[in-house]
Amino acid sequence: MINLQEDPLRWHVGLVGFGEVGRILAEDLRQRMVQVSVYDLKLDGDHCGALRDHARTHGVKLAGSHADLAAVSDLIVSAVTASQAVAVAESCARSVKAGAFFLDFNSASPGAKIKAAAMIEAVGGRYVEGAVMTSIPPYRIRVPLLLGGPHAAALEPALKVLGFDARVVSEKLGVASATKMCRSVMIKGMEAMVVESLTAARAYGVEDQVLASLAETFPGIDWEKQAAYFFQRVIQHGRRRAEELREVAETVRDIGLTPWSSTGTALRQDWVADLADGGLFGDKAAKRSDWRVAADRILSAVKPAAPKDSP
Repeated sequence: MINLQEDPLRWHVGLVGFGEVGRILAEDLRQRMVQVSVYDLKLDGDHCGALRDHARTHGVKLAGSHADLAAVSDLIVSAVTASQAVAVAESCARSVKAGAFFLDFNSASPGAKIKAAAMIEAVGGRYVEGAVMTSIPPYRIRVPLLLGGPHAAALEPALKVLGFDARVVSEKLGVASATKMCRSVMIKGMEAMVVESLTAARAYGVEDQVLASLAETFPGIDWEKQAAYFFQRVIQHGRRRAEELREVAETVRDIGLTPWSSTGTALRQDWVADLADGGLFGDKAAKRSDWRVAADRILSAVKPAAPKDSP
């Protein structure tokens, strides 16, 4: 059983997932001299050199498996793709330390979080659901984080010492993740709509008129800047967003509502991810500030409908 009176900076933190989020958390925790171990399935792959170099540079230990990571961790942070959230909890549950905290960072549905919690709790771990409420890179470890579950209040002060901007929203599991999922219907949906709207507008040569109309309707938004950001995020993270939107769809479906919007958004995000994986945008295109470059490349990959015969 870990000692809650012990300085959390002396805890051993285990990160499951060494993607963009995991690397940011590792860097910020190591700046506080926290012991950090990490496990990612990609560390066993053929192209893991960059991940191993990053770990070596920042003094992060590499675990051999989920179980090995859980066995040494006082706090496990799961930051993987949404579809793997339950599987990771199951794997870590095989050797989680009694009383260790399991912070589920994943964008998964309330139902998935409840399943994961049952696995951790059954072996004496303390599961806490986390809902990350905006993009992590600008905020890094200080990204707004909602906590939920019966152990959330016990973990909150320790997370703040570690550098997180965490706030308990409910002792009931599912509330924090439902907040995240319902928000994602809007945010990820807006990304997909902007990509579709402005790419079509570009094809018809009416993008300036559309942007002017949007600025008139929503004067508080810089639509040029917002469009560039949305295109960039979808190109870089469309696959992960599509997985999240499938969890969002389950969240909506669980209340008896057909998730038409969420399902459509997932399809659009996946579609752009397919184009990105195929090299359409190049290595640097996703970082361009002009969304028109990306829109033109999308248009180069699609065929316009044949014109209808005149009556």
